[in-house]
Amino acid sequence: MKKSKTSFFCQHCGYMSPKWLGKCPSCSGWNCFAEELVSQPDSGGRASMSFDGKPQPIEDISADEGERMLTGIAEIDRVLGGGIVDGSAILIGGEPGIGKSTLMLQVMKNIAVGGRKVLYVSGEESAHQIKLRSNRIGASARDLLVLVEVSLEKILDHVKKIEPAIVVIDSIQTVYSGDLMSAPGSVGQVREASSRLILSAKKNGIPVFLIGHVTPKVLEHMVDTVLYFEGDSGHAYRIIRSIKNRFGPTNEIGVFEMQDKGLKEVPNPSAFFLAERPQNAPGSVVVPSLEGTRPILVEIQALVSQSNLGMPRRTAIGVDHNRVSLLVAVLDRICGLHLGGSDIFINVAGGVRVEEPAVDLGVVAAMASSFLDRPVDPRTVILGEVGLTGEVRAVSQMDVRVKEAARLGFDKCILPKTNMASLTKTAKMEICAISSLKDLLENLF
Repeated sequence: MKKSKTSFFCQHCGYMSPKWLGKCPSCSGWNCFAEELVSQPDSGGRASMSFDGKPQPIEDISADEGERMLTGIAEIDRVLGGGIVDGSAILIGGEPGIGKSTLMLQVMKNIAVGGRKVLYVSGEESAHQIKLRSNRIGASARDLLVLVEVSLEKILDHVKKIEPAIVVIDSIQTVYSGDLMSAPGSVGQVREASSRLILSAKKNGIPVFLIGHVTPKVLEHMVDTVLYFEGDSGHAYRIIRSIKNRFGPTNEIGVFEMQDKGLKEVPNPSAFFLAERPQNAPGSVVVPSLEGTRPILVEIQALVSQSNLGMPRRTAIGVDHNRVSLLVAVLDRICGLHLGGSDIFINVAGGVRVEEPAVDLGVVAAMASSFLDRPVDPRTVILGEVGLTGEVRAVSQMDVRVKEAARLGFDKCILPKTNMASLTKTAKMEICAISSLKDLLENLF
């Protein structure tokens, strides 16, 4: 009898080690290794996991992706690149309780109402609990089939018999295969269940949604699309962001508002994020940020105050902390604003996170406004990348950003001078082109 063999797997990224490690060499996570049995399935079980494909000339392969399946929710269709592609595997990650199951139940209801049979597989809730949530959010349809099951083999049997238009697995961490001896939720079980579900989707042309808690990075390379659900209990909004998409743009976002009857899409996120912006308050600046192909206006707030500590505090929420430290040093060295002895707090209002360099100029303007206690004109938007020598560099998609600002009623835009060559004229928008931070301060106050 063959002796069982075990290995240690990182529960965050799936890295395998023959012995326990305190820190993962792959994702740098601490205390995340767990011992699991290494599967030794028989040859018959593994032989079935094949596409049975044959080599063929690439010119003979059909490249028509066909008509995409619409979800009935415009924000989801936007993030997916125009709808769901047949046979695609889509991973939805996010913190527990953020609304992943609610959103997918709403999507399945919309598809089922259109006359397609859909299968919602749950390993976390009973059928009674799912029905209660369905009644609360109004997600009920005759062709929406609910299956409470955690056995992978039984789930695949039901999919084969029913032949639904789409399958949702909620959640992939609860599904287990009898071919493995490890516990459900382990890296081995998650990888095995996902690979066989994805194989079934590709063979039969049935799209599959895999819901995963937190960020199951071990699955990201296996699926076609990775969507992350962002937000927290302190805000009513939720953001679904495309991190990977083989059939559309990445970093596209969809914005939702959590209500008593489920998630409601927000068609105008810019107005939503700026709804409670204070007027004529020092330290408040609006920046046109680009998320995927969508321009969104966000408010950047800064609070600069004299510190009584030996080491002043630096806190950044919604922007990169290291980037803020760099901009503080540039302001001190180039513009003569000595912020070294001040506590600095940066926040992107509404809880949204922006990472592109185009917000640099807005962060600088907000800090300068708070430090000098002089408000920025509330009808002005500011954007541009800042270099270490104080120069203001060009950013992409300037036309789209400026037009979005003009549509929302802003009448002045401060932007990099190098962007002027590619900028088309926008009615009722005053353009102020600058090349350095010194130009910014001269035109700002």
